[in-house]
Amino acid sequence: MTAPRTRVQRRPVHGVLLLDKPLGLSSNQALQKAKWLLRAEKAGHTGTLDPLATGVLPLCFGAATKFSQLHLDADKAYDTTVRLGQTTTTADAEGEVVQTRPVTCSVGQVVEVLDRFMGPIAQVPPMHSALKKDGKALYEYARDGEAVEREPRHVVIHDLDLLNMQLDGDTPHLDLHVVCSKGTYIRTLGEDIAETLGCGGHLTALRRTHTGRFGLAQTITLAALEAMDEDQRWAALMPVDTLLDGHTRVTLGAEDAGRFLSGLRRRGDWPDADQVAVYGTNPHTLLGTAHVVAGELIPGRLLSPIEIQQILENPLRDTEAAKDLS
Repeated sequence: MTAPRTRVQRRPVHGVLLLDKPLGLSSNQALQKAKWLLRAEKAGHTGTLDPLATGVLPLCFGAATKFSQLHLDADKAYDTTVRLGQTTTTADAEGEVVQTRPVTCSVGQVVEVLDRFMGPIAQVPPMHSALKKDGKALYEYARDGEAVEREPRHVVIHDLDLLNMQLDGDTPHLDLHVVCSKGTYIRTLGEDIAETLGCGGHLTALRRTHTGRFGLAQTITLAALEAMDEDQRWAALMPVDTLLDGHTRVTLGAEDAGRFLSGLRRRGDWPDADQVAVYGTNPHTLLGTAHVVAGELIPGRLLSPIEIQQILENPLRDTEAAKDLS
């Protein structure tokens, strides 16, 4: 007889968890596991990692989901290994090998080819991706054995460092460190580099080391989170306004704060700014984002009064408030 499943009592959780995503789980599976451990009502992640990939995956809970787009747009950094001489159906180790070629390139050719991939480049998205065409994910077409035309996407490779390489032996490969703009497919980058070298190749390892200002040193593993008690899990969360680092900060008095939360513009002597984090006083708490044009504070994404109350009632507070209390 199967034991009854334990029903988890969900609760409002507002904050950011920097997860070191493990190998073998999709980003959504990792998110659902963390959401269950925190008993959170609402959660989302910022930027998908394939099951093959590990590393920095910011998870947003509650009010933090309103600002997740900011980190979808952030630059990313990866360490990756490209296996040379074998092309697969998926451009990574999960696919079937479809072609094997000898690796005859020299060290000089590797360096020259890597230089070619620096800066703005165009990539054709892989068929095994979540990108949609006509409302259907590309991987669904690929699963049905159908290839569809994809428009090239323009991305920027800011840095491409050769960490190590082996051009002979049973497993010739390149170890690379990549810093790139949003939307870059590292699988496609590795495959294109290997193809340009004349031998083809596929990714065998991928680890995201940074997304925006968040790095591996700030992350926590699912295993560590699972081993914690509830208070420790709560303490592992970072405040909502962690996502707003680099925003200009504006603090409003009680009357202006109330009007701002109602979606009304406020006037002041603020300089023009595209990204503003707005706070209220007594108590000091995050209200939302805005931008300033000609002294006018124009609301962007706003927290609801109930979200603000829940944040104030919980031990996790916004970082500016934490500074005031320290």
